[in-house]
Order: sequence, then structure tokens, then C-alpha cells
Amino acid sequence: MKKKNWFHVIIFGILFSMLVACSGGNGETTSEEKDPKDDDQTPTEEVSGGTIIGAMDTAPTGVFNPIFYTEAYEANILSFTHEALVTQDNELNFVPNLASKWEFNDDQTEATFTLEQGVKWHDGEEFTADDVVFTYKTMASPGYVEAGGVRTDFVVRLLGYEDFSTGKTTDFQGVVKVDDYTVKFNFTQPNVTALKDASFSIIPEHVFKDIPVAEIPEAGATLNPGEVIGTGPFKYAEAIEGEQYVLEKNADYWQGEPKLDSVVWRVVDQAVILGLLENGEIDFVADPNGFQAADFETVSAMEHISIIEQPDFGYQLMGMNINHRTKEDAEAGTINPENFVPNKKLSDKRVRHAIAYAVDRQGLIDGLLYGRGEVINAPIATQFWAYDGENPNQYPFDPDKSNELLDEAGYKDVNGDGFREDPDGNEWVLTLNYPIGNQIRERSAPIIQEYLQAVGIKIDLRQPMEFAAYAEALDKNNQDWDLYLLGWSLGSADPDPSGLWSSKAGYNFGRWYNPEADQLLLDALSPPDAFDQAYRTKVYSDWQVMYQDDLPALILYAQNSLWAYNNRIQGIDVRPYSFINDSHIWSVTE
Repeated sequence: MKKKNWFHVIIFGILFSMLVACSGGNGETTSEEKDPKDDDQTPTEEVSGGTIIGAMDTAPTGVFNPIFYTEAYEANILSFTHEALVTQDNELNFVPNLASKWEFNDDQTEATFTLEQGVKWHDGEEFTADDVVFTYKTMASPGYVEAGGVRTDFVVRLLGYEDFSTGKTTDFQGVVKVDDYTVKFNFTQPNVTALKDASFSIIPEHVFKDIPVAEIPEAGATLNPGEVIGTGPFKYAEAIEGEQYVLEKNADYWQGEPKLDSVVWRVVDQAVILGLLENGEIDFVADPNGFQAADFETVSAMEHISIIEQPDFGYQLMGMNINHRTKEDAEAGTINPENFVPNKKLSDKRVRHAIAYAVDRQGLIDGLLYGRGEVINAPIATQFWAYDGENPNQYPFDPDKSNELLDEAGYKDVNGDGFREDPDGNEWVLTLNYPIGNQIRERSAPIIQEYLQAVGIKIDLRQPMEFAAYAEALDKNNQDWDLYLLGWSLGSADPDPSGLWSSKAGYNFGRWYNPEADQLLLDALSPPDAFDQAYRTKVYSDWQVMYQDDLPALILYAQNSLWAYNNRIQGIDVRPYSFINDSHIWSVTE
């Protein structure tokens, strides 16, 4: 997959994950690559074959299927194994990939894609229009969301989606085969994000066609090395779960046989990444967390290592569980905003505002990121034209304002123990949950606890959880969760935040429900006005203002991404959204 269609989150990184960037809020994307220390000592003649080793600090949860994966660690594997019809260049323009060209009809309700011929799946079967139709049909199918699928944003604008996804019809009109190498996307109305919608990684029909949608997440072809099938330059070949994941070259890759024999991902603690990078045991560290800002000077001093520092698409947040799903809806995997149950501990908007004023976000950046990041006040990447850094509430660090709001809302220290009770005089404790794996996030949790307790908010700082368990708990919408830490890697295709923040979005873990905000997200994509970027900019500005007022999450910071690689690797072309691009031309010099 060409990263990260949503979520990156990933998400996760979920979620993610989630990094980003000091762009000064000007929307410009820049990158800085360290010059090798001594060109005379840097070998430049590539050798045949070879293996490179990358490091990630958290093990993938194990779902290696583009339509069902949920976090950035799995995306590290999928970035090598799967591909989409289109991808993006360094200027974020859409360019051909599995599709060689496309054309729109006059009213922008149809997009016809001509597919590359001669593309083979890893098992030797031919890639055709049937695979494209199957991928999108599966994401639009009844039961997809219930099975854990969260990629509906790529299909909701397709013609007939509502009736097909609810089972009212078995006729899928959204993506249709014209012939073996031509496929047509049909949209309900002129579609501003048509190319983004067509940018999702394709899965093979012949592998999954006989597996019910509900069973795909548990299928061997989703989970097991050797069974995961894509069209990408590398195959997922073997794994020691939680420790090592091996990708072997796809010799029949349609853009040419990869120069490397294999790429290996090792799962290592962030604390040892530096040493492994220095002694050559790993060759690169990139998504989702790179290396730590505290180690920048140390890595910079390594003669054989190049550094890439640039804005990335993402942010770290402290989410607020404004509402919960009912237990019945959570168990069924359904998201029905009308059934959301308010979390009384956070229902008063003034409380959420007070929490924001109580957290010194710049202090987190200075102390934990060594200044390599920035405060942002909207959940849209600063590189996008849609980001509004001025109009949304900025929530500067202001404990006095926090105390004032809490007093006004009736949360006062009645018994003199230093912590506030609720307006009814009952004990008021907010839970704060976070996962392990990202050291900065782990270190921020007790600091945030101190900030909040300084204004009298008693915090139950939960024991950190392994990420897989944490992600599952978030998805099931644990009834006793109040605050949670998370990070998101965002898609680079379009600034539309619906996939994370609309009321029916699976990743809207705080279950924020504001019909006016939902309508703004719809307006920003509704023709004909939405074909005017100035119009979309205004609508997204209004939405960001509303987001910051409702405050379903406090955006803590956008962290600079810090990636590093051994100079023996050749052919790396870093783009604003990804380290992993055109990996079939990567090679090594020794």
C-alpha cells in the first residue's frame, strides 16, 4: 500500500503513530537530509541482491489485509506488498500506478481507469478489473463494518452504496468492470475526492471470493506469511510473531525485478534502536515513530547514517470519551450515534475546555521533543491548504482559566483533599489510558496527570497496555474510559477528516456526535460548490472552529518525523507522506 490511506493510523500508531511536523503553520512541506560526512568513504557501487533491516518499536497486531488492518505497524508490511490504482508524487499530485491512465465524464460522476496489463499477483494469477471491483464491493458490503472494517470513507460516495451496504439490494453499481483492463467508478454525485477514493490498495478476488466478509479478518490470507497475496515488489514470506517479519522480492514484479533480495523488519525497543543503527545491525528506522528527538545529535554524529527530518501527516492527541456506545452496539460492531450514551463526567463542555487550558503543550514539546515539533489546534495536517491555524480556539496554557471554568461548572473541592468533586458533591475521577510502544507518549502520560491534578482534577492513570489490547479496548469503547492517548498518521490524498471524526467513523473513539459538524463535513464534499477550493477552505475552517469548541480531543502536538538510514542503501526517494516508495529500485553497496 502506498501509505497511508487512512489511518495510517493509522493508524494507528495508532493510530495511527502519528507524528508530524514543524512547518511553521505555513502549509509548506520541506525535508532535510543530512549530507554524508565523507563522500570518499561512502561506497557508491551497488551490489547484486542483498538484505536490508528496518526497525519498528511495536509489533504489528497481525492483520496484513489492506481492507482490515488498523495501524501503522501493519502498514509497514503492506507498503511493500500491496498497491493501488494511483499513488502520489512529491507534490501530492495523483499519478498512475496499477492504472496507467483515467478519464472523467463531463459532470464528474464517472471515472474510468485503464489498468496496466501484465501485472501478476504474488501467486502468479493475473491482476484484472475483477480484483478492483471485488475490493470495493467488499468494503461496501453488509457486514464489513461489523467485521471490524473502517475504510468505508473510500466507498460511501459510490453509486448505490447505501442500498447495497444495508442489504436492500445485491446489485453493486459503484465500481463496475468494463473489460479485463478497464474499470469504471460510478459516484452518486460529482465527486471532489474521486481520485482519493480510487487510491485504495487492491486485494485479490481469487483468494477471498469464497470467504464470507465476516471471516476475512481471520483468514489465513489475511494473517499468515506465505498466504498474504499482493501485487507489490515484495512478498510477506515468513515471521517470528512479535519479533521479525521477512519480505522476499517478487521476481515477477510488473515494474521490474527488485534489486534487493529481501527486506526484514525487526521489532525492537526504542531504547536500543540507536545502538543497533550505530553498529549496523539495522539499516533504517522510519514509520511510524522514527528515532527520538533527544537522540538527534547522536545520530547526526554517525558517519554512515543519513537523517531525514520533515513534516509528516499526523499528530498526537488526548482523546475524551464524550459518549460511549451501548454494550449491545459495541458487541455487534455497529456505530449508531442515536444510541450513544453520554459520559456524564465529561459532558459539560466547560470541563473539556478546562482540561485543555491545564495542559502545557509547548512544555511537552520542549521537554520531550527537544523543540522538534509544534502545537497545532485542528486535526488537519498543516501541509494541507485546509488547515486553519488562526480561527479555532488556541487553548494556551492557562491554569487560572482552567480553574475558573471548573469552578463555574460546579466542580469544587468540597472536602479539602485537593481534588474537585462533581456538582452533586460526589467523587470525581477521570481515567487516563495509554498504550506502550511509543516512549514519548508513555513519558507524557504522568506529566499530563500532573498538569490536570494541579487544577484539582483527580486522574486514575491506568497501567499502560500492549498496543493490540489497547486498540481492541478502544474499538469496543470501554465504558469506564474517560481520557486516552493516541496518535494518528493521516492520509495525504485529501484533507477531509471524515474518516476519523464524523460521528459514524470507526476511529471516532470518543464517540463525538454533532450533527452540525457532520453536515459541514458533507458540505465540504458536496458539488458543485466543493469543486471550488476556496469554498472548501471556508467550510473546513468552520468545522475546525466547531471541533475546537466541542473538543472531542486535545491535539497535544505535531511531532517532527525523524527517519534515518544507512548510507549503504541506494535509491531512497522520500516523499512528504512516506519513506517507502519505489522499493523495487532500492539497492545496497555492500
